[in-house]
Amino acid sequence: MPILTTALVVGLLISIFQVVTQIQEMTLTFVPKLIVVLVVVGILSGWLLETIETYAVSTISQIAEF
Repeated sequence: MPILTTALVVGLLISIFQVVTQIQEMTLTFVPKLIVVLVVVGILSGWLLETIETYAVSTISQIAEF
């Protein structure tokens, strides 16, 4: 969710910038969003890995119960 929210906010800001300046370049929307999303993934990678690991361990441990 944090990654999608960040991409949404950056996209909205870029769209507002494009409307104000009347620049309609497709790479202007794609490249900044890509860079920001990669930075956010890099920052949150530890938390994301821990969350996925916790979910996987709990799911695998519940297999025997079913």
